[in-house]
Amino acid sequence: MPLPHRPARSPRTGRPRPLARAATVLAAAAALLTPLATTGPASAEPRAATTADATVRVNTQAALGRLSDVARGVNAAIWDAHMNDPEVAALMKAADVGAMRYPGGSYADIYHWETHTAPGGYVAPGTGFDAFMGTVRATGAQPILIANYGSGTPEEAAGWVRYANVTKDYDAKYWEIGNEIYGNGHYGSGWEHDEHEDKSPREYARQVRAYAKAMKAVDPTIKIGAVLTTPGHWPDGVVGEGDAGDWNHTVLSQVTDVIDFVSVHWYAGGADTTAEAAMTRLTRLPGELREVRNQLDRYAGADSPRIGIALTEINTNTGGARLTARPNALFAADAFMTALENGVFTVDWWNTHNGPGQITTVDGETDYGDMGMLSSGSCTGDVCQPPPNTPFHPYYGMKMTSRLGSAGDMMVATASSAQDVSAHAVHRRDGRLSVLLINKNADAARTVDLDYAGFVPSAAAPQVTRYARGDTDITQVTDDGTSASRVTVPPYGMLTVTLTPRAGTGPAASDAAAPGTPRLEAVTDTTARLSWEGAQGAARYLVQEREGAHTRLVGETTGTSVTLRNLPAGSTHTVNVLAADASGRLSAPSTPLTFTTGTPPDAPCAVTYHRDTSWGNGFVATVTVRNLSDSPITGWTVDWDWPTDRQSVSSGWNATFHQTGRHVRVTAPENAGPLAPDGGSTTSFGFVGSNDGPNPEPTVFRLNGTICSGG
Repeated sequence: MPLPHRPARSPRTGRPRPLARAATVLAAAAALLTPLATTGPASAEPRAATTADATVRVNTQAALGRLSDVARGVNAAIWDAHMNDPEVAALMKAADVGAMRYPGGSYADIYHWETHTAPGGYVAPGTGFDAFMGTVRATGAQPILIANYGSGTPEEAAGWVRYANVTKDYDAKYWEIGNEIYGNGHYGSGWEHDEHEDKSPREYARQVRAYAKAMKAVDPTIKIGAVLTTPGHWPDGVVGEGDAGDWNHTVLSQVTDVIDFVSVHWYAGGADTTAEAAMTRLTRLPGELREVRNQLDRYAGADSPRIGIALTEINTNTGGARLTARPNALFAADAFMTALENGVFTVDWWNTHNGPGQITTVDGETDYGDMGMLSSGSCTGDVCQPPPNTPFHPYYGMKMTSRLGSAGDMMVATASSAQDVSAHAVHRRDGRLSVLLINKNADAARTVDLDYAGFVPSAAAPQVTRYARGDTDITQVTDDGTSASRVTVPPYGMLTVTLTPRAGTGPAASDAAAPGTPRLEAVTDTTARLSWEGAQGAARYLVQEREGAHTRLVGETTGTSVTLRNLPAGSTHTVNVLAADASGRLSAPSTPLTFTTGTPPDAPCAVTYHRDTSWGNGFVATVTVRNLSDSPITGWTVDWDWPTDRQSVSSGWNATFHQTGRHVRVTAPENAGPLAPDGGSTTSFGFVGSNDGPNPEPTVFRLNGTICSGG
């Protein structure tokens, strides 16, 4: 008999969200589990067009990495009475979900697995660990488990590993240490339960080492994850009282040798809570993820590629608006693929079920303000959701990404000429190419011309699946006029187009296998030495640099290493290696490597950049300049370029500042004396800066046009 309805604190907002009592799913629920519907055209007819609205380029020789077996994931919470309903496993299996995170956001830091209790929170019946694992196995997924940091111990976590992997043989691979621990009050805002007297990042790092030691003593094969803040999101850049640095830099400086991945969360946020605004903010995610990797590179060095990035929570916002409506389906599909293409190995939606919030009308439909993928069947006032486990639109956004490819398939670069058309592509292991097109325009269809590099489509009609107005599931369509070169996407709709290669073309026609992932053996200010594992059937290797959806040849060799020369100092490069067989036919590309060159060690000047303080969207920095040449310098300018277009100088002192685009020029004040030679004196200036998103440091400084070394 189900328990009476009880309110439960939402781990995302702290506000009460009702959890539904157990309810019977509609008899029609079986229809919801249909993997692929075959209904007719969407209600909004695509318009004919003689001129395309956009061009999308797909380059199968520009690899972005392979889809992992845990690429698509969802969160599951112990306060969710429907967490383990049989319909959940069936729906998630139909969407090729490979990861399920437990026991649910902030509840992880009050949850004791052995007693299945969460003091201060509500635990729904039937949500214990073994019941959860039943759903995981029925889905064909893997668990991502959050060890209790806030009120637990390393010994308790080790006991959970023993029960999961020794007693029950669940083979639970991924274990996070706590959830959003930076929200424990150390920076002034405290939503995360943490009973440690010392709540600093330094103590968290110390405890991560203790947890990792205890847990890996039980099962050395598990992977341990540490919690980081997302660059550009609070409290990134904030330095707490008594700390030497912010959260990420403090934690990573102490744990990279004992962790296997880091966990970050991403919510679009912002004053504008519309899904349209969220999709715009999604353009910031690649830069933010790149900064996570930069931080790993800084502290893990050559070991950095071993440490993965998990995006274990994502949604549009926590404000409760436009969460179940159609635009959030577009956001979900775009967000999953954007994150995966930018180095994340798993993306886990918040949440499976969550509960209704603000009720609005969006695109002619009721939006329940619910951050779940599936309905919990609850009500806000007299407005009730559909029956439990009815999919909301974001579920279909995630499901659409499963039509692109599965574990082991290669994501490849795309570029769209239109802001309201997003594109993603996957080159499958069987040679087929799938392209996902997302039309974010609510009012008009978009006709898209497709352009290919490294792929020649056959004359066969492409397979097309669609999710648009009028569709109740991912829908297979035929005879809609789609060809390999032109596609029309309905308004607020998505299409996945799957093409077969022309016979005798593509990697399948080559006798050479794909090379191994390149490794960075050494790097200077102008050179980079790369090596890779050889490929069977290879006569030579081509090293190609990716620039958007274009590639250019930068190296060629018959061996398995190459030195790239004449690279700009402080520049970032992403390369793939392809093998050519004796006939010159190319293999599939390797997974990519991204690296950054340094600055010259024997430069005639040195510049030190120091961020003195930061508060999330602003900072104070000091720049110190030394003249290392043998002649004094009278009158000087210092130039640099910001790594992102959302960094700027607001005001400064001891110099004159001017910024154009990303470029900053600092000029000596009129009364400045000469810079003494041989490092005999230094000059410093400071400024207040602003940043909207991540705040990476400039990589190259020039004194009077000459590149300087780091201080």
